[in-house]
Amino acid sequence: MAVVTSPLVQAVIGHAVTVHRVLGPGLFESVYARCLVHELERSRIPFREQVALPLKYEGLTIACAYRVDLIIADELVVEMKSIERLLPLHDSQVLTYLKLSGARQALLINFNVRRLVDGIKSFLPPRRA
Repeated sequence: MAVVTSPLVQAVIGHAVTVHRVLGPGLFESVYARCLVHELERSRIPFREQVALPLKYEGLTIACAYRVDLIIADELVVEMKSIERLLPLHDSQVLTYLKLSGARQALLINFNVRRLVDGIKSFLPPRRA
């Protein structure tokens, strides 16, 4: 896990907090996603939704091996959840998205919490040796 590293990340977290403050926990992920997209549009922050990520293996390319919720300004991956609790599997999912997308940072946001700050995890790509 990593810390917030840019004004963009701070802005996205701020918008997610706004959405959560208004809606509260307990809704479907798709509702939070649509409202966060609305906030990003209002702020004129560039993003892409449901971005297909390809996977290459031994000469084989799978064009849409994964689908990430948001890529913001081509540098931040955002994966959203609305679940009882985050599991290590979700961390692995986000780290895979981060690696395949080439983004600088990723956020995993679980909206099904009382305080959104308790549902946010930040990730940086692993350092290469």
